[in-house]
Amino acid sequence: MNLERICGSLNTEWIARDVEFFPVIDSTNNVAKAAGMEGRESGFLAVADRQDAGRGSRGRSWVSPEGYNIFMSLMIRPGIPMDKAAGLTLVMALSISEAVDKLIRDGGISEDAKRSFIKWPNDIVLNKRKICGILTELHQMPDQKDYFVVIGVGINVNQPIELFPEEIRDTAGSIFSETGKETDRAELVACCMKCFESNYEKYVESQNLSALKDNYEKRLINIGKEVKILDPKGEYEAVAEGITDDGSLLISLADGRRETINAGEVSVRGLYGYV
Repeated sequence: MNLERICGSLNTEWIARDVEFFPVIDSTNNVAKAAGMEGRESGFLAVADRQDAGRGSRGRSWVSPEGYNIFMSLMIRPGIPMDKAAGLTLVMALSISEAVDKLIRDGGISEDAKRSFIKWPNDIVLNKRKICGILTELHQMPDQKDYFVVIGVGINVNQPIELFPEEIRDTAGSIFSETGKETDRAELVACCMKCFESNYEKYVESQNLSALKDNYEKRLINIGKEVKILDPKGEYEAVAEGITDDGSLLISLADGRRETINAGEVSVRGLYGYV
């Protein structure tokens, strides 16, 4: 994977038309943030072959050996109220799941046999193993009059299972470890950006997930299942019913009450494991 291959694979209208590629970088989110602060156009994309200081949600680190995976961060200026921007994390999750499935199909593998799902709100799973994480950050411009969003994505693409730390091998995987076939990383970057461009424009138009909710829920691995809600106030069990237009998880409790929960406040796990 290199800049030439990525640019040659892209077929977007405006997303990722300004791309920088790094063999090794501390964090692509840092590069995209700097681009935003410098006033670069919306749609700037930073891609790396390896990250030395990648980070995931809730401060977790992201394992990133060289030559196997995708590390990228997209900088966009949505121009919508800042409180609506949080839903872009789910837009990216849907887009990556769609792109992964397309490349799996193109590789001759049945979609029914190998299909990715979304673990609410933004983990992509294949065979119940996490293959992708997303970290979204909002930044205000120095004049405080505008803001931009950086969406960082780490996708485990061709990494063999034996290269994962032993302590996460039960829950983490890659497209290769779960399908047995290698994926062209430059093509996957391009496909993710194409899917995101389409989904993003629908989201910005409505300023919510109404136009994308059905597709998202079809991929939601938690839907209709009992889940464990990890709340700072205490753990409890519920059934995941879907998402709301703003991306909150809709749950039903044992006493029949229905509630919505926000991704920034709680975590969700399967009753007997990761999903």
